Amino acid sequence: MSEVAKKPIKITETILRDAHQSLIATRMTTEQMLPIIDKMDKVGYNAVECWGGATFDASLRFLKEDPWERLRKLKEGFKNTKLQMLFRGQNILGYRPYADDVVEYFVQKSIANGIDIIRIFDCLNDIRNLQTAVTACNKEKGHAQVALSYTLGDAYTLEYWMDMAKRVEEMGANSLCIKDMAGLLTPYKAEELIKALKSSTNIPIELHTHYTSGVASMTYMKAVEAGVDIIDTAMSPFALGTSQPATEVMAEAFRGTEYDPNFDQMLLKEIADYFRPMREEALKSGLLNPKVLGVDIQTLLYQVPGGMLSNMVSQLKEQNAEDKYMDVLEEIPRVRKDLGEPPLVTPSSQIVGTQAVFNVLMGERYKVATKETKDVLLGKYGQTVKPFNPEIVDKVLGEEKKNAITCRYADLLEPELDKIEAEMKQWKQQDEDVLSYALFPQVATDFFKYREAQQKGVDASVADTKNGAYPV
Repeated sequence: MSEVAKKPIKITETILRDAHQSLIATRMTTEQMLPIIDKMDKVGYNAVECWGGATFDASLRFLKEDPWERLRKLKEGFKNTKLQMLFRGQNILGYRPYADDVVEYFVQKSIANGIDIIRIFDCLNDIRNLQTAVTACNKEKGHAQVALSYTLGDAYTLEYWMDMAKRVEEMGANSLCIKDMAGLLTPYKAEELIKALKSSTNIPIELHTHYTSGVASMTYMKAVEAGVDIIDTAMSPFALGTSQPATEVMAEAFRGTEYDPNFDQMLLKEIADYFRPMREEALKSGLLNPKVLGVDIQTLLYQVPGGMLSNMVSQLKEQNAEDKYMDVLEEIPRVRKDLGEPPLVTPSSQIVGTQAVFNVLMGERYKVATKETKDVLLGKYGQTVKPFNPEIVDKVLGEEKKNAITCRYADLLEPELDKIEAEMKQWKQQDEDVLSYALFPQVATDFFKYREAQQKGVDASVADTKNGAYPV
């Protein structure tokens, strides 16, 4: 294999999206972001990830903010830096598959309002669920980055990742991201993977990981040496734990080498100083739980992302069955295998985790199957890498298995936009409101009522930014 060409590493900053989503349930407000943008814009980041993921839901639901307005304000402030968002393929930023017309319109409006790079992923790595968004992004002259959800298992060989990288390039993606949401990628595996991907594709490769298992900084070091083009980091006040490695630390690690990103540490210090009081406040209020700042090597044993673990613990607590914790942890890999070995990321992580809890509590596997487990087995979420366990398909679906679909689920959906627009037209003040309503009808309606009250000068209830939980 030819020697990797050495070049400065590019860095994407996550503090305005994934870092606060991972550590403080996405509660950073637009007002908290705006004063520091001028300094962040001078760093020289490859991009700032600042939108998408759970930010859209959290803005409307908890912060009583218009996410589109946030995007426009960020675009105004970042004059030299590209803005990036996370996009769940056919699920957009919601939790169900949407018709193609909604996906296309959402991509169009995201780019029109200021997004430069759209990172598109699917929880099953089903390419069919990514194509509409990639094509739409290309049409709008945006940068379409496809993210493959990284996971371990018999099916996930180097050949699998190399083949997927080729397919991603062929579908029109401008770059490829390996999205390691549970921090499963270890340093030498990263080196092997990046070298293999570099030999099979010509598009730039970005690596995204989480510090959950404690190896992420070392993983980045080996990946950079192996030729990865971009890494994702977070400013130190919201780094580590279930977030990303720290920006300042990674920049310093490469100082004086061929990989040096040439960041100004004094400027980074000023940015960190700005965010540090927010961290202190979040710790004081309980919004930042010290538990998410630790290292959990069990992540590598059971492949369970941090958010999925806490979800599972609270389900067991409600049933007074916390003593069954280890049983459920051991059941998760078995359920995952039954369901075709999917990566564990929203929503597949919640589906597998909840089913594992039921299997253990009922004392009989699949005595009760959730609607979501049935939908996975019916093919509504897409195609898994491995086939389902046929015995489980028979037990859960019975005669219904005749209705299983093999096509892309969105092919069965009628266009939705006109119907959605007709439903919410009384609230529409901007085109983008239709999309907010399409994704979260009830939450968006509540927000529209709040906005109207504010505009009339009526004292609408103050946004509750600390309570409430939803999948992150």
